[in-house]
Amino acid sequence: MTPPVRIRPRATLALAVAAAISVVAFGWPLLVSADAGIAQGATAPWTFALLLPLVLAVVLAEISEGGLDAKAVAMLGVLSALGAAIRPLGAGTAGIETVFFLLVLGGRVFGPGFGFVLGNTMLFASALLTGGVGPWLPYQMLGAAWVALGAGLLPRARGKVELAVLAAYSAAASLVYGLLLNLSFWPFALSAGSTSLSFQPGAPVLDNLVRVVAFSLATSLGWDVGRAVTTTILVLATGPVLLRTLRRAARRASFGDPVFTGAAAPPPPPTRPAPPA
Repeated sequence: MTPPVRIRPRATLALAVAAAISVVAFGWPLLVSADAGIAQGATAPWTFALLLPLVLAVVLAEISEGGLDAKAVAMLGVLSALGAAIRPLGAGTAGIETVFFLLVLGGRVFGPGFGFVLGNTMLFASALLTGGVGPWLPYQMLGAAWVALGAGLLPRARGKVELAVLAAYSAAASLVYGLLLNLSFWPFALSAGSTSLSFQPGAPVLDNLVRVVAFSLATSLGWDVGRAVTTTILVLATGPVLLRTLRRAARRASFGDPVFTGAAAPPPPPTRPAPPA
């Protein structure tokens, strides 16, 4: 099934570059050597906080150019505004997260490119509404964008099978999202090498991976599980109705197709009578 909002080869290439930069932005604590400057100071969050918006702007521009028409942008605005409005209902208390189900369902219906943009715009609008703007925001936007994009890449399915796939994906994506957000600030949360949960510059990848997982279990497990449970329940509860509604809207809008106004073509100019011979 072709997604209603398609992405061009250049946008696909931009997404691949963004994926590579995302691996560096989130995974540098696992990859950096002990003598690297980034491992010794606290500049990494600010460096990537300045770099990631530029990367996101390039990717969004590539996807928008030729991939999002006026109808797709209107749908994007509606879903982003809806997500920004309902997010404060959960406010992250005990991990209750009320926007991830919209990201999953929107990415599933409209495709991975639309989902990537939706993850960015929804989290950005929500941060503006709740005053949650800070160096952590680009990481949250990027993480949410990959969650929605992943939903658009899930295999084809319909009915109860599709709902079960989306529910399983929602639970897994919510837990991975929490782990990635922890990874973005874990090196600075505890002094390097001070405890068994601290970042150890230059240690083997598996050693630091075990440390960050233990750090997540000790600090944010309750929030991550709460997000996974909330998102799964909301997907199961609203999925049948929202999937049907969004797909009907996509069919009626005919995203990407030319818009015909129905106006009659202008009459040809009158021909002048031939002069008498």
